[in-house]
This record gives sequence, structure tokens and C-alpha cells, in this order.
Amino acid sequence: MDITTAARAAAFWSGLHLLLLLVLSVQAVRQRRRFQIALGEQGPSEMTQAIRAFGNAAEYVPAGVVAMLVLVIAGAPAALVHLAGFSLFAGRVAHAVGLLRNGGASALRSVGMLMTWLSYLGAAVSLLFFAIP
Repeated sequence: MDITTAARAAAFWSGLHLLLLLVLSVQAVRQRRRFQIALGEQGPSEMTQAIRAFGNAAEYVPAGVVAMLVLVIAGAPAALVHLAGFSLFAGRVAHAVGLLRNGGASALRSVGMLMTWLSYLGAAVSLLFFAIP
């Protein structure tokens, strides 16, 4: 089976997003063990921040990965898949770092959300473009 360049791009970014989710999940588990909290978000702010850093990524990454895969199926060029993957990944990393450093508002969190939304918007417009015969 011949795999297209766009499919390889989607595989690359999907793999990186899975690694990001794994790192954030391990961080949340480490905080749970540190503070001996088995369930819920109670406890020090570091606990809540780690849980939400993972949770936010888990909420946004799946739709972005699905969008990349549908772009591949629709025949989008690899550059477009890379752009969607990079902007989503960079946005999610920036958001997670900002949230883990400071539970309040921060420039990194804002930049992360903006990049995530731009990735979503770009993928949505691209998908609509490829949907039109």
C-alpha cells in the first residue's frame, strides 16, 4: 500500500499529539501521587493545574487529529496537514506550559488558545473548500 505524503504528515502530528497527551497524563498522575489524591480535583493548585492541562489537551486534540485525517482523505496537500498539525501542537504545548506554570491567566495560555482556534478555523475552512466539488 502506497502511503501519501499527506498521510505521513497526519501520522507524524497524530503521534506527536499522542506523546503530548501521554506526558500531560503522567504529569497529572505524578501530582496525584505527590498529594495522595486518588480521585477528583481537590487539593493544591498544582494538582488542579496538572489535571486541567491534560484535560484541556484531551478536549481539543481529538477533533484536530480527526480534521487532519479527513483533510488527507479529501486530498489535501501535505503542507496543509503539516500547518494544521503544527499550529494545533504548538498551541496545545503553549497552553499546557502556561497552565502548569501559573493557574491564572497568562500570555502562554492565551497564545495557546489562539493557535488552537486558528488551527481549528484553518482546518474547518480547508475542509469546507475540499468538500465543494
